Amino acid sequence: MSLSIETDVDLARYNTFGFPVVARRFVRACSQAQILEAVELAGRLGQDLLVLGGGSNLVLTRDIEALVLQIATCGVRVLADDGETVLLEAEAGEPWHPFVQHTLVCGYAGLENLSLIPGTVGAAPIQNIGAYGVELKDVAVAVIAFDRLEQRVIELSADDCAFGYRDSRFKREAGRWIVLRVRFRLQRRARLNLDYGPIRQWLAGEGVEHPDAADVSRAVCAIRSEKLPDPAVLGNAGSFFKNPVVSAERADRLRNEHPGLVCFAQGDGRVKLAAGWLIERAGWKGFREGDAGVHRLQALVLVNYGHASGAQVVELARRIQADIRERFDVDLEIEPNVI
Repeated sequence: MSLSIETDVDLARYNTFGFPVVARRFVRACSQAQILEAVELAGRLGQDLLVLGGGSNLVLTRDIEALVLQIATCGVRVLADDGETVLLEAEAGEPWHPFVQHTLVCGYAGLENLSLIPGTVGAAPIQNIGAYGVELKDVAVAVIAFDRLEQRVIELSADDCAFGYRDSRFKREAGRWIVLRVRFRLQRRARLNLDYGPIRQWLAGEGVEHPDAADVSRAVCAIRSEKLPDPAVLGNAGSFFKNPVVSAERADRLRNEHPGLVCFAQGDGRVKLAAGWLIERAGWKGFREGDAGVHRLQALVLVNYGHASGAQVVELARRIQADIRERFDVDLEIEPNVI
């Protein structure tokens, strides 16, 4: 066996909240062959399998009896380049932000708005990560994954992935798929998305009149750094709640009842509400109980000030959900995966 099995591993450094839960068995896979070997091992042991990427979208509430598999595969390859469009494939274990920066250094545009998002390439399609007007579905053309149900490697097109708002087939069919690689279609001639107001403001403030993709990435990094805490400094998993989407009629009623409500019209006629506005309006911004709290600058972010447990953070989230439901008759959905 080429895999090395570790026992009783502290997962604090493998999740961005820093929760010190213990994995009874832990393996690190650096190749597709090792990933498939780990799947086979879990089957032989009669254990569930918990797959970890960067641990940036995870809330661990207890010690893990399942076999924990960390995907650590690396590599980025150009599959095709016609001078205008580049087809790029990245291994699931590649850290996301360094991958984005690599594409920009190479002169490829398309991922700049997704700069500084924590996690790995393999986790990106599961959540259909998105920021500042761009989602993964806008640039991903295929995902190569191992189907644990059919026991084979399958290439899924973007349509096959059924991407939605912070959602995908992989998330809805949790436990079935292990993402191995992701293919992206990027551009040599940038088609910049500057619709998010603060990006234009930052560029103007820096005196950038004709921005390129690298400029947009710098703007996004600056904005995110100002608004969101660094997980290396303060444990968190980014936005903890999805922005709820409601009917236009419901949004109109809420606007009448709560002047100043921040919301965004969607292409299907519905309206996306700013969950952060709802939470801040309800008075939770900056709230702290023990070491579990709501960030003082961004109400969407729950944080671990040092010694909070995953269970304590989830309990705080449940209290916020109940309060928002009572005040606004709106249900907030937790974004990270709670184990």
